[in-house]
Amino acid sequence: MERAVLEDFLRERYHEADIDISSSGVEPYTMAELGDLLGFDLAELAAVSLRDSQSAGDDELRALIAARYSLGDAGRVLVGNGSTEAQLLCLAALLEPGDEVVVVEPAYHSLLATVRARGCRVRRWRLRPQDGFRPDLEELRHLVTSTTKAVIVNFPHNPTGVTLTAQELAELVAIVERHSCYLLWDGAFEDLVFDAPALAAPTHYERALCFGTMSKAFGLPGLRVGWGIVAPEIVHAAVGVRDYTTLALSPLVEWVARRALEGAEQLTGPRMLTAAANRSVVRDWLAARPGEVSFTTGGAGVLVFPQLTRIPDTMALCERLMREYRVLLVPGECFGVPGRVRLGFGGTTADLAAGLDALSHLLDTMAEEAA
Repeated sequence: MERAVLEDFLRERYHEADIDISSSGVEPYTMAELGDLLGFDLAELAAVSLRDSQSAGDDELRALIAARYSLGDAGRVLVGNGSTEAQLLCLAALLEPGDEVVVVEPAYHSLLATVRARGCRVRRWRLRPQDGFRPDLEELRHLVTSTTKAVIVNFPHNPTGVTLTAQELAELVAIVERHSCYLLWDGAFEDLVFDAPALAAPTHYERALCFGTMSKAFGLPGLRVGWGIVAPEIVHAAVGVRDYTTLALSPLVEWVARRALEGAEQLTGPRMLTAAANRSVVRDWLAARPGEVSFTTGGAGVLVFPQLTRIPDTMALCERLMREYRVLLVPGECFGVPGRVRLGFGGTTADLAAGLDALSHLLDTMAEEAA
């Protein structure tokens, strides 16, 4: 499989940075904070048996996820070591070399690289900067044909924060349903909405594969828990693939995930309040640099994807920002879109202010050097 440019860029820098204004999720919680917010004692972990867990995930955890989507059947839930694993398992079970797959672009790397690694024929549904990255459903209608096996999208979108209206989502499902394609719906940002409507995952479509995660809005990226809502036969097939990889999740991880789902609002609520305030800080910072920054603010996600109009090589910019200021920012090159950066505002307000200040100093310095 091809290298993941984003993960290659983040691999060491993520752990070495003093300030992170790159991430697409909210500030991570500590175990102590979880205990305080959710009302449990860490001593309760002493009773957890470290035996192997169930192949598709712990029954109680699957039931909690099913309830989250108002599903009566927990047999449709596959719990993964992150939603990426759940997606990989399902795609490995479904796709064959030569299958035609439509993938939104730009996209998180695993959505595109996985199907290419399977030997599929990829057709790209491009979200274009000149359109504010707004999805063109008429273009999708022409891309999806009787030979299309699957359509893969992530909305709200990473890295732009652009999302769909409820009407657009219904239209998207109708396009896919017309040709009986599978629809892989990556809903990693489904809880991170501001002035856009919250989208219900299209679990009603029988060929939809809907994925969620605790890495973004829950503030639990290190827990590595995600899930897929898929047909029971796909759960069975995916478990068959897992028999050759991770086998199951850790029961320690599943114990924490159950508590987090039971108290979801206690976790997401405080982080979203901070993110909403930070979003205003970012908007003000962007608006204060006319002629240098061109941006469209999406209605969802704790990120923006602005163009730095005077900096064509944003990879070099982000490397220098890390080297000189120890501030982490993701270059657009990681998504195949040079000249842009993924700027995350889900962390602390103090870190965001310090990171933006460092970025301002570097932009000013580079402008002086170029003069």
